[in-house]
Amino acid sequence: MIMKEIAFFDTKPYDREYFEKTPHDGLHFKFYVNKLNAETAFVTKGCDGAVAFVNDSIDEKVINELYKCGVRVLAMRCAGYNNIDIKAAQGKIKILRVPKYSPYAVAEHTMAVLLCLNRKIHRAFNRTRDYNFSINGLTGFDLHGKTAGIIGTGKIGQIFIDICRGFGMNIIAYDPYPLENSGIEYVSKEELFRRSDIISLHCPLTKSTYHIVDEEALKEVKKDVYILNTSRGALIDAEALLTALKESRVGGAGLDVYEEESSLFFEDFSGSVIQDDVLSLLVNMPNVIVTSHQAFLTHEALSGIAEVTIDNLNSFFSGKELKNEVTTNQS
Repeated sequence: MIMKEIAFFDTKPYDREYFEKTPHDGLHFKFYVNKLNAETAFVTKGCDGAVAFVNDSIDEKVINELYKCGVRVLAMRCAGYNNIDIKAAQGKIKILRVPKYSPYAVAEHTMAVLLCLNRKIHRAFNRTRDYNFSINGLTGFDLHGKTAGIIGTGKIGQIFIDICRGFGMNIIAYDPYPLENSGIEYVSKEELFRRSDIISLHCPLTKSTYHIVDEEALKEVKKDVYILNTSRGALIDAEALLTALKESRVGGAGLDVYEEESSLFFEDFSGSVIQDDVLSLLVNMPNVIVTSHQAFLTHEALSGIAEVTIDNLNSFFSGKELKNEVTTNQS
């Protein structure tokens, strides 16, 4: 068997652990901690393929360098591909992805952030570690009877809806492609912003969803609304959200993703001064919880990502149907 060399970018310990223990006969991974970008693409020289992640920068220049180095397949170990120039890859490199792994992981994390944010668990945790057992300022609200507005009713959105219904919440949703016979009340974006006590984003990042929560939308929301985003950072105009939080129009925000996260998330900057003023202010607000794109991070999801990514690569090299290929029609 001829071993296929695969350059694996932006490697974290958990990536290596799950990819190495998942059967990958015929594939030899060369793990790199650096992200894939114009400065690092050259290391793929002599490789047959590459594996990349959501915050790698895969523009036309990178595509051309990968192709020049001999790479003919790029396997994304994530669902998103908005960081790739798909048109530049056409006819040169096949782009494959993991369309789903554990939607429960993301939906459950979304609810965890909402519960923590609402009941001030993060603040209570910090207090009790200092032996401060006062509960002043920790008042939350009952989720029961509140209206959750869900933007995007794919698999993750549907599971989050089920979780919300378990709490006795009322559900409304916006999706340009509503599910038939779902029992979900679909409304316009504008109505969703006006009626929702909690808004949760579960849609892909496209031209039509970029800044779907912007300055105008935030002028329409119900006062003290909670906004949750475990999908893609650029769905929210971060500066507009910051302003709405400062003006107390938004009651709180739970963000697992951030518009300018690519150079920050997944890395340790605890000894550095962050130059992103918007993120710094958001992180320091008592009514904001920021997690660093970890909603997917469960054993089940990591196993699924490794299995599907390896299967995608094997399908390419064996000439099988590429059921998870990203094409220009999808970009």
